[in-house]
Formats: sequence, structure tokens, C-alpha cells
Amino acid sequence: MKIASGSKSRTSNQVGAEPGCRGERDRGDGGQMDASQQTADEVAERLFGSLLGTVEIVSVFIGDRLGWYRSLADEGPASAVELAGRTGTQVRYAREWLEQQAVVGLLVVDKDGEPDDRRFAIPASTAEVMTDSTSLAYLAPIARMFGAVGPALPRLLEAYRNGGGVSWDELGDDARESQADANRPWYEKQLGPALAGVPAVHDVLSEPGCRILDVGSGGGWSSIALARAYPEATVLGIDIDQPSVDMAVANAHEAGVGDRVRFVCQDAATLEEGTVDVAFAFECVHDMPRPVDVLSAVRRTLVPGGSLVVMDEAVADSFAPDGDELERMMYGFSLFVCLPDGLSSPPSVGTGTVMRPSTLQGYGEAAGFSGFEVLPIEGFGFWRFYRLF
Repeated sequence: MKIASGSKSRTSNQVGAEPGCRGERDRGDGGQMDASQQTADEVAERLFGSLLGTVEIVSVFIGDRLGWYRSLADEGPASAVELAGRTGTQVRYAREWLEQQAVVGLLVVDKDGEPDDRRFAIPASTAEVMTDSTSLAYLAPIARMFGAVGPALPRLLEAYRNGGGVSWDELGDDARESQADANRPWYEKQLGPALAGVPAVHDVLSEPGCRILDVGSGGGWSSIALARAYPEATVLGIDIDQPSVDMAVANAHEAGVGDRVRFVCQDAATLEEGTVDVAFAFECVHDMPRPVDVLSAVRRTLVPGGSLVVMDEAVADSFAPDGDELERMMYGFSLFVCLPDGLSSPPSVGTGTVMRPSTLQGYGEAAGFSGFEVLPIEGFGFWRFYRLF
């Protein structure tokens, strides 16, 4: 997953969600009760709660992609007729969605009346989560990832049966934009301050003329944030997905840093040796089919004493059943997105989203890095930072 801080999930800490769901008894250590202790009724009730959550996620995808949340936030309360007229959509579908959103508690009824005259409003809290791209609580884009998974399910079943996978490119723009938009506020608001607290990295980045490499740069927001935080540095972002590179170029131009940030569609192995002072790999190592080869190539680009900073999901140190919310979510992304993406390009090590720290350390050592450390960056979304040197 290209969208993880210690053992706490962003949803429980930033958005205020409560752990677990109906029918689950907490073990007391952050995980769920042992499966063997649950009755059939408890399992069924849990699954029913998950069904309700799935319906809400898909409805968020619809409201996000059709611009319905945005219209309510920017243009005010609306009836189904008004909302459909504003957004170029169909009245009957708009009415059903508005009613459903009020029933689940995401919208409120501003004025009751006949079905097509009833007006709905979006509370400030819902508007922030669904439309504020600068907020750390902006979670609507994550629904796009599962919107991308839906059409790919037949291909995923085929891969599960016969091997192979479903690539990032096959998931399409919903997945690309989900990744970029969900991570953007964290890079823009938190990346600079986070790195400033790590002298081994910050001091090098602050040197005039520092050359930064951003591997797997995606929509470019990490590269843009680095350029803004370190105005005397230049950034090269590379990605093997051309549509992502095109999106990154447009984003950098709009952000006004196009003179110091460059994006290219190429493999890390093609880069010149000894031309990079600090390299970054934001939430992409676990997607790589051959991570050792990529990390080896990145190591060769570094000047003597240079380091690679990896940001990846903050999963538990080792596997254990009855995991916490973060572990449960990351296995979900792995099942549907990251593992199939990694396995789509054989030969592949098939890391998956749940990349344990020891796994990354092993990849780093195999790639020729002699040092490995977890950086002291806390509370940064779903993620943990490492330094290979």
C-alpha cells in the first residue's frame, strides 16, 4: 500500500474511531479475542458489522468521485434535484445516496419535506474528512483504493488460483489518486518537521546543493514536500509508472517547485553512481518484486557516507494472531493491492504490505548496506521510518 506510527492506527488516533466492532470482545492488549473463543453468533455479528462498514466505504467512493460531498461543502445544503443539477448526475440516484448518508450519520437533514424536496447538509466534521485535502483526517481517498479493487476482483481470483498478480497499472487512476491524495497532507504538514528531528538526515539535507533521490515517487507529493522543507536542495523523483510521473510533473508545476524537482519514468538501476546525497523510498519497498536489486542500485547512487531513508507501514515486529487495527488493515491492503502488485512482475519475492522490520533489514544487508536503524519519528500516520547506511 502506497498510502503506518508505532502500534497505533491513524484511524483511532486522528479520526476518533473506536477499536473493534460490534460483537468483539477486547483481549485487553490491543488485539481481538482468540478466534476459538468466539461463538457463531459473535462471528456472524462481527461480519454483519463489517458488511455495514463495506457499504459505507463504497458509498463514500460514490460521493467522492461524483463530487457530491464537494458540492455540499462548497455550495451548501441541497435537495436531490439541486445536487444532481449541480453535479450533472441523476436525481433518483442522488436522492437514494443522500438518504443513505443521513441514515448512516454522515449527512444531516437540513429541511424535511417530500422526497425530492428534502434538503441535506454536510456537517463540518464530515466535510473535513471527505473534502479537505490539507487535513490529516482526510480519508475519503482511501475509498478510491477499494473502488479500484472492485473491477479487478476477477483477475485477483485468477491470480490466487494460478499465480501472477494484478499490477498497479491495472488498478488504474483510482488507485494512483487514492495513494497520492491520502498521503499528501502528511507529507505537506509533517514530513519537514519529522526529518528536522533526525540530525543524521536533516544536517545533510540542509547543505547547499544537496541532491535528493525519491524512489517510487508516485504522485510527487513527497518530493515536493522535501523541496519545500529544504529550499537549497534539488530532488529527482523516479517511478516506473508513467501516469504517476505525469501526475507528479503537473503537481510540482502547480506547487511552484518545478525548477528544483524533476520526475522521470525509469528504473533505479539506470542512475549514475555517486550522484545522490540522500535517498528516500516512501511506502514502496514492500511493493517491489525485487527489492534487493532496487536497494542495491540506490546504494550505488549514494556518495560515500550517504544514506537511504525508507518510510513503510508500521506493522508489528513479528506475526501474531488476533492483531490490532493497524495489522488488520495492512493485511487487507496486502491481499487486494500490494501483494498482487508485487507478484505481477516475476520473479518476485512477494513481500506484501506487511513488511516486518527484520525483513527490510535483511533486504538492506543483502543490498550491501552495513547499517540499519529505526528513526525516532513518532505519530506519523500509518508509517515507520528507517535509515539504511
